[in-house]
Amino acid sequence: MTESNDDFAPLLCAKCLRDLTPGAGDFYVVSIEAVADPTPPTIDEQPHGRDLKTEINNLIRDLHDVSAREAMDQVRRGVTIHLCRNCYGSWIENPAG
Repeated sequence: MTESNDDFAPLLCAKCLRDLTPGAGDFYVVSIEAVADPTPPTIDEQPHGRDLKTEINNLIRDLHDVSAREAMDQVRRGVTIHLCRNCYGSWIENPAG
């Protein structure tokens, strides 16, 4: 049995909501990946009187109610959008705007 396009949810442009047809070459798939600053932190010598064990325990306590998904979203997140040819043309020139 072959699947037809009727078996799938409609594919729409993320910007103008135009119907997109897989296989027709009328759209772009745009993958966006956001990553938190990957630069290692600058660590100075441990100041006298600083209790690292207490700081770590406080951090763990602060993260107690944060789900694994929420924690990962703070580090790395990706999204895929579909854009028709017209919307892609304007988006690629000014993706933030």
